[in-house]
Amino acid sequence: MSPSTFVLVHGAYHGAWCWYRLRPELEGRGHEVVTFDLPAHGTDETPYREATLEGYVDRVCEALEGVDEPVLVGHSMAGMLITAAAERHPDAIDTLVYLTAYLPGDGESMLDQRSEASLVTQQFEVDEERGVGWVPEAWLDEAFYADCGPEDRALARSLVRPEPMEPISTPVAATDDRFGRVRRVYVGCTEDRAITREQQETMLDDRGADLELTLEASHSPFFSMPGATADALETAVERA
Repeated sequence: MSPSTFVLVHGAYHGAWCWYRLRPELEGRGHEVVTFDLPAHGTDETPYREATLEGYVDRVCEALEGVDEPVLVGHSMAGMLITAAAERHPDAIDTLVYLTAYLPGDGESMLDQRSEASLVTQQFEVDEERGVGWVPEAWLDEAFYADCGPEDRALARSLVRPEPMEPISTPVAATDDRFGRVRRVYVGCTEDRAITREQQETMLDDRGADLELTLEASHSPFFSMPGATADALETAVERA
């Protein structure tokens, strides 16, 4: 296949560090890869209280600048962000790829879409004073890294950060005449306990995708199966 440029957008709590296995896998196949930290994530020093959904989407759109026909990949919470980016700049994106991610309807926030079956929903804690939420460390492995190795679990536990509440409480626009013009692919994970397979299927039934792919993985296939994840991303950009 022809080389593509994959712009990878990490989800809640994480940073660009989470792509450390997937990035070289894609680059080794001849693709370009762009990664970055969202505000108040990874090594970014934005105060939690200053993080906004608009700021997240600004960061995504900055990463798209100067990239020819980017494939915009959003994991988990970042499904909200790639949707909003497509609403802003539908003609600047070749394909949206939702990697076991939220696929919002018009006017929905991430919190609007949470399922009671999700282990994240069940264990989520909030510090109102700091304006952040998180999953307690005791539940991280089961919620996010059930099929990941001990090295990746230890790395993640050392680097995850609380998630600012304001961005995940803010609705996104997803109109048919803008967002709806962009080709979208959904890569679901059958063993996901953060965004359960049932919830993935409900979002797909409601919003649809041009192509649906499946990995037999939990919530973090970029750790547990980078090769298969790269295969899925390559399949996502193929045209019949």
